[in-house]
Parts: sequence; structure tokens; C-alpha cells
Amino acid sequence: MESTAKAKHYVGIDISKDYFDVALPQQEKYRHLKLSNSLKGFGKLLEAIQGLDACCVMEASGPYYLQLATYLHAKGIEVSVVNPLSIRRFCQMRLTRAKTDKKDAQMIARYGLSEQPALWEPEAGHLLELRQLQMVAEGLEKSLHQYRRQLEALTAAPQVNRQARKSLEQSLHYIEKQVEKVEAQMLALIQQHHQQLFEQVTSIPGLGKKSALLLVVITGGFTRFAHYKQLVSYLGLSPRIYESGTSVKGRSRICKMGMSRVRAVLYVCSWSAIKANKACRELYERLLAKGKAKRLALIAVVNKLLRQAFAEATKGEFYLEKTY
Repeated sequence: MESTAKAKHYVGIDISKDYFDVALPQQEKYRHLKLSNSLKGFGKLLEAIQGLDACCVMEASGPYYLQLATYLHAKGIEVSVVNPLSIRRFCQMRLTRAKTDKKDAQMIARYGLSEQPALWEPEAGHLLELRQLQMVAEGLEKSLHQYRRQLEALTAAPQVNRQARKSLEQSLHYIEKQVEKVEAQMLALIQQHHQQLFEQVTSIPGLGKKSALLLVVITGGFTRFAHYKQLVSYLGLSPRIYESGTSVKGRSRICKMGMSRVRAVLYVCSWSAIKANKACRELYERLLAKGKAKRLALIAVVNKLLRQAFAEATKGEFYLEKTY
């Protein structure tokens, strides 16, 4: 069970690539600091909170928060790292419209005081490596898509320059090899540290090696989420229904605040799942019988797969035909 921050002083930090803004609580007001996102700035923050029973709260803003969070944790300072969406909703509930780094830091501090978020712990070294490899793989996949579109456009022309075609084909071949190497290293790390977990997830019909690998990486070995619904929300697969009263009804959509590459992989998995996974097939057929669109039914199947994966991973079991 996650521990909860008990500090009396919640320090809000709005962080970016080069700087971070700090909101230090002083009675009912806040003292503002703007520091460089470097060891020098980290040291100045440490001096500023010296003697305070402090918990530093920051958003999970890409990779920018990680060095500061790790530094503070190593110095014995409590740290909470919060989903930016949670902060945004907190501000919306309070009708806050001002958008400055200084104001953001204050709202993060107030969020900490109000919600007392769970304390952050550094990830194991191999999980950080896996995240880095995943980031590289995503970039390479985007490059592959771009080059394939260029090659497709080139070959559709009535006359094709041989050197242009050769250059694109060579680039494609090189990037494909790099993707293979990155994914092979990710798989090696998974097998070294999470072999049984990996086998449990791949035992589920519809989930293959690639999808299981991605799920292990983004969940930190299924330790980052207390419930499968949190994972669904994180991936941006939560349905969003548009309704107003009894007369205004909109189409159901998924909330796309998540990881597009993982969603795409899982969507492909749903095609296999409706053939090989009994529970997923029954869900799919039931939704179609109710008149639901095929795409919406497949998204529901993806959610079912995530529920099954979460259950097997957290219980330490292998898949058997059962009702989830």
C-alpha cells in the first residue's frame, strides 16, 4: 500500500526544461522562487526548505521532473509526483484561469495541501532503462511511418529518381534494424527482471510479446497502479459520454489523454482477442447485438484485456478461461 505524505508544508514546484518555479508556504501566502533546473538550483531549493517539514509536489512533466525528484529523495525530502491532469482538474474545480508559472506553482502547492498525494519513490534502474528504450522506440516508429509515406508518394509518381528511391529504402532498412535492436534489448531486460510476469501476461489470448512488453514497461512491472481502471485511464481508454438532460446526446468517445502507440498496439490485439479469447469474444458479440459500433466494441475488448492482464499480474497467476 502506498504511503501518504504527512508533511505540514507542501511546496509546489512547476518545472520545465531550464527552470522551475517554487511556491514556498508562508502562513497563508506563498513566497516565490525561480531556480535553474540544475544541481545549482537544486541546492538553492534545499537551502530554502531547510528546517521545514516539507513535501515537494510537482507534476510528471515529461522527463524534466525526474532529476529534481531523485535529488530531493536522496536528500531525505518527501516528494510527490502528480499526474498533470489531476492538477488541471483541481484548478478547474476552483475556477482558476490565470496561467503563469508562478500561479501554477501555487496551485500545485494547494493541491498537495488539499489532496495529500502519495509519496514518490524512484524506479528501479532497469525500469528507467526500459522507459528510455521505449521512448527511443516510439521515435523510431514515427520516423519509419514518415519514410514509408515518403516512399509511397515517390513510387506513385510517373517517373521515379533512382537515387531518391534508394536513399529512402536504405533509411527504412536502417531504422527497421534499429527498432529490432531496441526491442530486443527491452525484451532481454524484461526476461531478466520480470520473466514470470511476462509469461503470465502473454498467457492471455490476444496479448503477444510486444503488447505484454509495453504493459510491463508502462506499469513498472504492474506496481504503479492500484486498480486496472487507473491503468485504463492512464492509457486514455476511458469512455467519455456526452449527454445533457434527456434531449442532448452525443457519440461515446474515448478520452485520448494517454499513450497513442500503446493504444494502437492494444487495438490490434483486440482483433485477435475476439477470435481466441472467449470472454472478449462474448463481450464483443454482446455489444454488437445491442447496436454498438464495431470500434466502440473493440475498445471495450481492449479494456477487458487490460483487466485480465492486471488480474493475472497482480495475483501471480496464469490465464484460464474464467469470468472477469
